[in-house]
Amino acid sequence: MPGATRSPLTFVVHLSVLLLVALWTLPTAGLLISSLRDKDQLAVSGWWTALLTSTQNVVFRAPSPETQTERDGRFVLSGNLLEGQKGEVSAFGFNSRDPAAFQPGQTAELNDGEKLTVQADGSFEIVSDTRMEGSRGQRIFFTAAVPPRFTLDNYREVLSAEGIGQSFINSLTVAIPATIIPILVAAFCAYALAWMKFPGRAILIAVVVGLLVVPLQMSLIPLLKLYNGVGAFFGVPAKTYVGIWLAHMGFGLPLAIYLLRNYMAGLPKEIMESARVDGASDFDIFVKIILPLSFPALASFAIFQFLWTWNDLLVAIVFLGTGNDELVLTGRLVNLLGSRGGNWEILTASAFITIIVPLIVFFALQRYLVRGLLAGSVKGG
Repeated sequence: MPGATRSPLTFVVHLSVLLLVALWTLPTAGLLISSLRDKDQLAVSGWWTALLTSTQNVVFRAPSPETQTERDGRFVLSGNLLEGQKGEVSAFGFNSRDPAAFQPGQTAELNDGEKLTVQADGSFEIVSDTRMEGSRGQRIFFTAAVPPRFTLDNYREVLSAEGIGQSFINSLTVAIPATIIPILVAAFCAYALAWMKFPGRAILIAVVVGLLVVPLQMSLIPLLKLYNGVGAFFGVPAKTYVGIWLAHMGFGLPLAIYLLRNYMAGLPKEIMESARVDGASDFDIFVKIILPLSFPALASFAIFQFLWTWNDLLVAIVFLGTGNDELVLTGRLVNLLGSRGGNWEILTASAFITIIVPLIVFFALQRYLVRGLLAGSVKGG
């Protein structure tokens, strides 16, 4: 009604929704911003400081003496500490024990009688009265105020890594069938449990509900032994896509059957009775009536199952392997980091690359998500 005041409960609900949206949105926004930042700035500050000037302590190695030039009877090495990037040097030094001993514009006398001068814009000169010897350049420590830097280098490094394309195809090969197959099997089972009368139906429903709480890790090894035994009997190799499809089907069926059964049980009974009067069989009713009406529930489960199979690493390693031709995208990105966590700055870009496909699937089907999850929650057969 016009002019009606909202109750305090409505305000609390709206505030709670806004808080939940912020909790889900901020990490994703932070991941995207971090993936676009320069790796040096990413190492010293959080994503929320991305638009602020950051202070960095950097070690720069000057060019080797082989590149020195002679100028007015003196030998000179020159360059720029900032390597063409914008910024301002606030202090410098040539010893790790005192990296900020000098101010820009001052001249530091090095151990070999050479003289180092660094300007605020990062330009430097090493001057010597005699020819400089050696194969390695002088280390220069400096502190600089650097403006925000955004780059696509992290994405280039990930996308140009060897084997990324093959791993992307492997993940799609795993995720798409592992999503479709459980849906097809679970739809038939759900219809039978919802509308077909047979002995033991209640017990089967209870078993399905019980299987929802079985931990994945507890069933991996027994399932693998069973699959290897059946494969050895029929002469089927152990590490195949068929194995991982069957594994994901087994892990996904309890939720799929439970979700679809609740939805189908809430459909109007009169529709099925009218179809039977017209001579339709159970198969005809299922294909022509139940499946079209159950699309919201099918889409809801498809979202969950695709997200699970796309991001999975444990099941893929166990049932598919870790070879270059079989490794999925999540496994390939883990390998890029190295055994000691090197190149950790590509984590953000890698994470965002992996969620692009699930995001596309989610936004394509999200309008069916709430309808599919809530359907059957009140009325059941």
